[in-house]
Amino acid sequence: MWWLFLYVGLSTAGLLVLGVLAVRVFAAVQALTHQVAASTDALTAASERLRRAAGPLAERTGEISRR
Repeated sequence: MWWLFLYVGLSTAGLLVLGVLAVRVFAAVQALTHQVAASTDALTAASERLRRAAGPLAERTGEISRR
């Protein structure tokens, strides 16, 4: 009969461990999501700055090729 209590105790402990690990994975995914969002915003801003900086250069390139 004590084997039954041991099996139930071990399975409960295993479920608790899995629950703790699931919470840790969820927290890590949330942190990764925030980092990806911040990186996306930074890349968007950098590409916009690059586009604004390349505009005048592209206009001057056309002038150079005509000379």
